[in-house]
Amino acid sequence: MILNATSDFITLSETDRQRVLDFVATLKERYEQAPKPLDLENSAFVGMWRDRLEMQDSIAWVRTIRQQHWRN
Repeated sequence: MILNATSDFITLSETDRQRVLDFVATLKERYEQAPKPLDLENSAFVGMWRDRLEMQDSIAWVRTIRQQHWRN
């Protein structure tokens, strides 16, 4: 398949070859960028329940919720 792609590429006009190269460059930019690391320290999500009294013992809270849910 690679050989066919190469020979097909060579038979294209100069304009079409440039279009293919531009398309490949666009794909490379899109997929080669490293994902941005999460900034959890400055996220509003992290710690949003820290002041809730029922969250002081989160393990007990989860256990209670599970017990209530599984009883019904």
